[in-house]
Parts: sequence; C-alpha cells; structure tokens
Amino acid sequence: MDFSEIKTALNSPKNIVITTHISPDADAIGSSVGLAETLNKLGHRIEIIVPDIYPDFLNWMDTEKRIVAFDWHHEKAKRLINNADIIFSLDYNKLSRIGDDFGNEVLNATATKVLIDHHRDPDEFPDFTISDTSASSTSELVWDFLVDLEIENLQTQLGAEALYAGIMTDTGNFRFNSTSSKTHETVAKLMRIGVEVDKVYNRIYDQNSITRLKLLGHILDNRMKVFPELNSIYFWLTLEDKKKFNVKKGDTEGFVNYGLSIKGMNFSTFITEDDDKVKFSFRSKGEFNVHEFSNTHFGGGGHFNAAGGRSLKSLEETISEFENALIQSESQLVKPFEV
Repeated sequence: MDFSEIKTALNSPKNIVITTHISPDADAIGSSVGLAETLNKLGHRIEIIVPDIYPDFLNWMDTEKRIVAFDWHHEKAKRLINNADIIFSLDYNKLSRIGDDFGNEVLNATATKVLIDHHRDPDEFPDFTISDTSASSTSELVWDFLVDLEIENLQTQLGAEALYAGIMTDTGNFRFNSTSSKTHETVAKLMRIGVEVDKVYNRIYDQNSITRLKLLGHILDNRMKVFPELNSIYFWLTLEDKKKFNVKKGDTEGFVNYGLSIKGMNFSTFITEDDDKVKFSFRSKGEFNVHEFSNTHFGGGGHFNAAGGRSLKSLEETISEFENALIQSESQLVKPFEV
C-alpha cells in the first residue's frame, strides 16, 4: 500500500477521530489507544469514539478520558465526526459493526477514512484499507502501520501496553494459531518501550468479582451441554440469569474458551439471551471453520477459529436451530484435532 498520501496528511495537525466496534474488547480499545498515543505526539487532536461503553477492566487505558461513547453522547460524537479531517476505523470490517446511526455518520463524513482490521471481507467504504486476516490482532496491524509511517519511535509506554493488551487477548495469551514469529517480534519491540507484562495481565485477567466467579460456576454447573460424538460443547445464559447475577458488560468475556479446555472438545459456543436478540460467540481448534459456520447459519462471521453471530428468534428456538446446525456439520466436527 502507498502510504505517501496518509503520511503527507499527517505532516500538519489534524482533527482525527478513531472509531471501533460495538462491545469494544481489549484489541478494539488497545489498538485505538495505541494509535492515539502516537498521533498525539505529532500534535494531532485525537478523539476516540466507541458505539457503547467498554468493560471496566479496560479503564486503565483511558487515562486521558478521551473516549466518547456514541450511545451516551450522540451530539458530541456527531460533532466530532463532522469536524474530523481523518477517521480511522479499527478492528471492524463493516459499518454495521458500529451500529446503524454511528455507521451512517461515519459513511457520510467528508473526512478521509482509513480502515485497519484483521477480519474477513472488509466493506469498501474507506479511502484506504489495511486488511490482513493472517494478523494476530488489529493492535499488531496498528504497530505495523506506525512502523510504515516511521513514527513508531514516538510510542508511549501507555500506548505500547495498550497494543500489547490487544495482542495478548486476541491471541488467547499467545496460544492461538494466529500467533506468528512476527507477533512475538512485535511484542519484543513493545516490551523495549516499557511494557510491564505482569501488570497488563493483572489489569485484564485478575479483576474478577465474586459475582462473576459465581456466575461462571452457575454456567458450568447448569448451563452446559456436551456433544462428545461431535467434539462440541455449548453454554448459554438467559435473561433471568443476567438479572440474578447482575451481569455487567465484560462479565462473560472469555467464558467460551472454557469449552476448548476440556479434553476432546474442538468446538465451543457461548449463547447469550438479550432483550431483542440472541448472541453467539464461537471458538474452535484445528480445521473447523467457525466463520463459515456462523455466516451460514447465524448471519455472523469473524475469523477461521473465532467468530460471532446472532439470532432474532427466542432463546429456545435459537438453541434448537443451533443443535440442528451442529448435526448438519457432523462430517467436519468429527475430524480429530492433532495435539
């Protein structure tokens, strides 16, 4: 990709808006803060706009309080988008991933649009697209972008730790097959900037509440179904469960991965009932393509071994459809995963 136009645009101070997807995770916020920290050093005016609020365990990344939630501050967010010279779209491939209203504002903005993402099949709305599905994370791609612009030396410790958090979480602590030698080389460079890996891990993973652990126990004990003949397992969470355990954003983060920790399980699904829809989180080992599975049955997608989906039917109907889809995929699911 020819970066000369972007590089020229960044030679003088600009109004820059960084956007990311609904229900922002560590890669979404990490890549946004990592990019913001560096561009801020160049004298640009930076704002980060998210569709909705992120989990509490990511608060440490927003020390400058520059993150604006679109659903809480509609008018401010629209004003910032309309005044932007450049809009970065991070960690999402389609405008639908930031919501209809937010997406329309970005689409209709006069700003130069730059997409940096690692999901499949990106839309054609941006002026510049940096898309690599083999990358471990958008945070890794943001680092590559800074290197290509020759401004990575401006990165701060906070920005480096934010990018590290995005890479760490999207690679499942460096255990997913998206983790490459290049990923580790990137992490080494971030560590030289000053990343304290133990502290980042603690901020992300060691912030459990007693209620969250009780919720996990309830799910493992009462909301789990195993299909040993299909090497598959799924968990589900009802609206009643969410009220009983006072579930907050981020409380179920990573629960789907527990299924893959069980011997013989190669496909794990977490199903969550919301007021107006049912959401899926899919994870797999080996050669089972959850992007294709989700796209075929539940209008979603993502990566080969990690994807999301949704259904507008009731939880009961959705679970029934999901189990039928499992059976239809039997020929792919029974293939063993070689350890």
